[in-house]
Amino acid sequence: MPDRGSGGGPSGPRIRVGRPSRRARTLLMTAGVLVVLAMLFVMFSGFWTDWLWYRSVDYSSVFTKTLWTKVGMFAVFGLLMALAVGFNIWLAHRLRPPLSAMSMEQQSLDRYRMGLAPYKKWVLLGITALVGLISGASAAGQWRTWLMWVNGVAFGTKDPQFHKDVSFYAFDLPFYRFLLSFGFAAAILSLIAAALVHYLYGGLRVTTPGARATAQATGHLSVLLGVFVALKAVAYWLDRYGLAVKSGDFKATDNWTGLKYVDANAYLPAKTILFIIAIICALLFFATIWRRTWQLPVIGFGLMVLSAILIGGLYPALVQKFQVSPNEQAKEAPYIKKNIEATRDAYDIDDAEVRQYDGKSKADDDKLRDAADSTASIRLLDPNVVSPTFQQKQQVRGYYQFPQTLDVDRYEKDGKEQDTVVGVREINTKGIPEKNWINEHFKYTHGYGMVAAKGTSVDKDGAPDFTEKDLPPKGDKGKYEGRIYYGEKTSQYAIVGGPQKELDYADNKGEKTYTYKGDSGVDLSNPVNRAAYAVNFNEPQILYSGAIGKGSRVLYNRTPKERVEAVAPWLTIDGDPYPSVVDGRVQWIVDAYTTSNGYPYSSRTTLGDTTEDSLTDGQRSVVAQQNRVNYIRNSVKATVDAYSGKVKLYEWDKKDPVLKTWMKAFPGTVKSKASISDDLMDHLRYPQDLFKVQRELLQTYHVTSPSQFYSGSERWQVPDDPTHKGNAVPPYYLSLKMPGQKDQQFQLTTTFNPNKRETLGAFMAVDADARSDEYGKIRLLRLPPNTTVAGPSQVQSKFNSEPEIAEIINRIRRGDSEVEYGNLMTVPLEGGLLYVEPVYVRGAGVNYPRMQKVLVTYGERVAFEDSLDKALNKVFNTPDRDEGGERTGPGDQEKEKGENPPNASVDEALKDAQSAYDAGQKALEKGDWEEYGKQQKALEDALKDASEAEQSDGGKNGSGSGSDGDSGSGSGGG
Repeated sequence: MPDRGSGGGPSGPRIRVGRPSRRARTLLMTAGVLVVLAMLFVMFSGFWTDWLWYRSVDYSSVFTKTLWTKVGMFAVFGLLMALAVGFNIWLAHRLRPPLSAMSMEQQSLDRYRMGLAPYKKWVLLGITALVGLISGASAAGQWRTWLMWVNGVAFGTKDPQFHKDVSFYAFDLPFYRFLLSFGFAAAILSLIAAALVHYLYGGLRVTTPGARATAQATGHLSVLLGVFVALKAVAYWLDRYGLAVKSGDFKATDNWTGLKYVDANAYLPAKTILFIIAIICALLFFATIWRRTWQLPVIGFGLMVLSAILIGGLYPALVQKFQVSPNEQAKEAPYIKKNIEATRDAYDIDDAEVRQYDGKSKADDDKLRDAADSTASIRLLDPNVVSPTFQQKQQVRGYYQFPQTLDVDRYEKDGKEQDTVVGVREINTKGIPEKNWINEHFKYTHGYGMVAAKGTSVDKDGAPDFTEKDLPPKGDKGKYEGRIYYGEKTSQYAIVGGPQKELDYADNKGEKTYTYKGDSGVDLSNPVNRAAYAVNFNEPQILYSGAIGKGSRVLYNRTPKERVEAVAPWLTIDGDPYPSVVDGRVQWIVDAYTTSNGYPYSSRTTLGDTTEDSLTDGQRSVVAQQNRVNYIRNSVKATVDAYSGKVKLYEWDKKDPVLKTWMKAFPGTVKSKASISDDLMDHLRYPQDLFKVQRELLQTYHVTSPSQFYSGSERWQVPDDPTHKGNAVPPYYLSLKMPGQKDQQFQLTTTFNPNKRETLGAFMAVDADARSDEYGKIRLLRLPPNTTVAGPSQVQSKFNSEPEIAEIINRIRRGDSEVEYGNLMTVPLEGGLLYVEPVYVRGAGVNYPRMQKVLVTYGERVAFEDSLDKALNKVFNTPDRDEGGERTGPGDQEKEKGENPPNASVDEALKDAQSAYDAGQKALEKGDWEEYGKQQKALEDALKDASEAEQSDGGKNGSGSGSDGDSGSGSGGG
C-alpha cells in the first residue's frame, strides 16, 4: 500500500488548514465586541449631547415631548404596518393549495420553495421588520401633524363653503390625509406581498391554461383590493374638503387658493358621485369572498375609472369652457370675494387703512420746510452701509467683528426717543493672531460691548456720531454686562470656566483675563460627557486635554436663531435678530411666527422668496418650518441673553389659535405677555419678515372689489432697490408722522410701483412701536393711477443724470474714491413725497465709508448738499435757515458780516479765492472731504469779500468824485 505521506500523484502530501487558535478567536471576538460598542457609543453620543443641551437651557420638556412623540409614532405605525404586511403573508401561506396539484409552472418554482422552507419564519420576521422600520421612520417625521391634531384649538372662524371651523383644515385634515396615505401604503404592500406568496405556492398561475387563481387566493386578494378601493372612496370624500385649500392658477392671481365656480359646480358634485361609486365597487370586491369570481368587481372598477375620467375630468372641462369662460368675471365674482376676505384675514391685513393721496402739494415753501422737520426724524446713518465704519473705528482688535448689516433700535436721551444704529462687538476667530485649538476654543471665547450711534446725525467727518463706544464700553447705556458669548456670527463651540483663562479685552495696560461665571453650557467634568462631545465635535483632545478640568463647560448652538429654533421647533424664526441693552444685559430679541398651510380660501406664499430683498444673505434668511404658508402671525417674542444664553419665549398674540395649540402641546415653554419687562417692551418692534410677507400680499389684496381684483388694473409691485438691481427694495425703520397722525411714531415703511411701471403707486407704513396703542396698524397712501410722482428708480435716475450732481460724483470717482448710496427714504409731506438719500464716500486710502452728501428731491426740485439741513433749505428755497432749521434774522446776518470783514482790496480777495479753489481741488483728488469742505467755505468767503470790496471801492470812488465835483462847482460858483 503506497505511503500517503510521500510526494507525487494523487496520494501526494495534503496541506492541512487548522482552525484558529483559541487566543486568535478570543482576540477576534473582542475586536468585534469593541467595534459594536464603539458604533453604539457613536449613536448614543448624539442622543446624549442633545439631552444635555436641552437640560442646560431648561427646555428638557421640549426634548422629551418631541422624543416620546416620535418614538410613539414610530412604534405604533411601524407595528401596524408590520402586522398588516406580516398577517397577509402568513394568511397567503396558510391558504396555499396542496403540492400534489402543482402545474409544470409551479414545479419550476419548487427549488425556491425548498430553499425558503427552513427559513420561513426568519424571512417573515425580516420582511415585516424591514417594512415596519421604514414605515415607522416615515411616521415619526409626522410628529408635528399628530401634536396639532391632538391639541388643536378652534379658530372661531368657519369656511364659507362647508361651514367647518378653520381648525378642521389646519389641524384635522392634514392628520386624516396622513392616515389615508398610511392606509394606501399598507394596502398596496400587503397586496404585493400576498400576491407573491400566492404565486410562489401555487395559488396564482400566469402561464398555464385553466383556472388562474384558487378560490382562496381570489377571496384574499379581492378583500385587499376592496380595502384599497374603500380607501379611495375616503380619499374622494376628503378631496371635497381639500378643494377649499387647493392651490391653482387663476387669471387674477398666480397663487389662488380655494374653490372657483368650476370647483363648486363640477368638481364638488363629481367627487361626491365618485365617492358613492367607489363604495359600491369596494362592496363588489368584498362580495367576491362568496361569489369566487372577479367578473363583477372588475367591471365595477372599470366603471369607476371611466367615471373618474368623464365625471372628474371631462365634465369640469366642459363647464369651464361653456359656462365659465364666456362670462368668467361674473361667474367667479362670489369666489373671488371669498378669497379676498380669507387672504386678508389670514395675513392680518384686513384692517389696513387705505387713504387717497394726491402726491402733489399746494403748501408754500416755508410750511414745507417746517413740516420736513416735524414729520420725520430722517435717518442719515444707513445700517446697511456703515458696518465697515463701525469696524474701522470700533473694532479695536482684529479678533472682533461686527455683522455686515447693523440694526436699528430706539433709546431715550434727555426724555426724547432717538433712532439708533447698533451692533455688538463679536468674536472673530479668523482674526486670532495665532490660531490653534486652545486659542480658538478656550482663550478667544467672547466678544465685548455694544456700539451705538445716532441715526439722524453724523460727526464733522461724516462718520457715525457714537453714543456707546470703546473698550471697556462707555456712553449713554450706563453699566451693563458687555461680554458677548452668544451672537449672530458666533458659530463655533467654546469651552469656558475651567483652568484655562479667557481673554476678556485688551487696553493700553495689556490683556485682561476672565473666567466665565455663568451657568450656561454643559458640564465637562464627567468623563462620559467629555467622551460624548469628543465624538460629537470630532475632536479627541476634548477627552484628554489638561485645559479641561473642574468647572469647565462647553458652549455651543450659540447663534440666537439656532437657540430659539431648537427650544421651539414649531416656530418659524425671523431672519433679523437684533441686540438691545435690557435690564443691564445685552439681549438678542428674536421675532418668531406661527404659520399654517391650511387656511381655506387664503392664497399661499413662499416665505423664502417673499422675505428676500437686496439685504438678505445666509445670515438674515428666515428659518422656516413650513416654506409654503397661507396663514402667519407674529405670535412669539423671544430673547436670548448674550452672556448666559438663556432663552425666553413670550406670548405676543393672545388670540392666535396656532400658538394656543402649541402651548397645549408644550405647556410651560411660553411665558405670558404680562411677564415682559418695561425695559424690554421699549425695544420690541414690528418684525421685518412679517412686513415683507404682508406687503407681498398687499400688492394684489389691497383691492377689495372682485371686479377690480379680476381685471388686475390696480395691481402693484415692490420696486427693485435702485442701487441693487434685481432685488426688492428693503423696508426701512423710520420715526414718521403719517397723514392723520398727531405725532411721530416709530414705523416700518416701504413703497409700491404700479404694475410694470416705475412711478410711485403707493406708500405703506406700519406702526412698529410695541408700546403704541396702534401697534401693527397698517396705513396705505394710494396715489392716483395716472400719477407722475417719481418712484425710487426714477429718483435715483434723476440723481444720476443731473449734470451738476453727475459732475461732482465723477470728480470724486476720478480721485480714486468710491461712492456708495444709502437708503433712499420716502416721506409723505404735506400732500407730496419727499425723498432723502445719504451719499457715502470711501476716500483714497480710507477703507470705510463716510457720509459726505445728502440728496433731497421734492417734486421737480433736487438738492445735493453737504448736510440734510442745507439740502432741505435749498429744495424748499429757504436759504435764511441755519443748520437747525431755524430762521436767520437780520441781526444774525449783520453779525456774520461783522465777523467776516471784507479784505482791503479786490485783488487780494480774488487771490485768496484762487488759493482756496486750488487747495479744494487737491483735497478732492485725495478724497479728503473735511479739508475740501473747509476750502469750499474759504472760497465762498473769499468771493463774498471780493464782491463787498468791489462795492466798497466803487462806493468810495463815487463819493470822492461827487465831492470833487461839488467842490469844483462850489469854487466855480464862488
